[in-house]
Amino acid sequence: MNQSIDDVLNFWFSDENAKKWFRSSDAFDAEISHRFESLWQSALKGQLDSWAETADGCLALCLVLDQFALNMYRGDRKSFQTEQQAVDVAKKAIAQGFDDQLEDSRVSFLYMPLMHSEDIDDQNLSVQCFNKRNLQSNLRFAKHHRAIIVDFGRFPHRNALLGRESTADELAYLQSKRAFKG
Repeated sequence: MNQSIDDVLNFWFSDENAKKWFRSSDAFDAEISHRFESLWQSALKGQLDSWAETADGCLALCLVLDQFALNMYRGDRKSFQTEQQAVDVAKKAIAQGFDDQLEDSRVSFLYMPLMHSEDIDDQNLSVQCFNKRNLQSNLRFAKHHRAIIVDFGRFPHRNALLGRESTADELAYLQSKRAFKG
């Protein structure tokens, strides 16, 4: 594994890959797995913790722990295995003011692990951060994610994948037109 912070950032923020961020694509997921799964495994074991000493390092680590995991393990409970690590990195970066060193087009991915968390305090911080940077499109999604956590205390669309039993209210929500399904 000779991949660097720059390898992660250059891959993710390339013009070609930016078009694929929020679209489900088996090919893109496979490419991320091929190129970065061993890096994700190193991050899982804490072997990349030193990356969290800089703004770019925190961003790259959040990408590996959050976005790459969601892509590589789409539809598998493993996709959430490093979620808390990503949240911890994001919080550390914010506490150190690293988010202020990142441009708007990148900082949203530093904040995104907070939006993916099922903890209401993380959700509140997510909304606060997106609002602080006036990232309106992201703020809309952050508020939507927070509302789901306020209503259910978790993301109902994850229940089956994580072996959790859904409540009647969650099942009704998942069948509704307003349901978020990941």
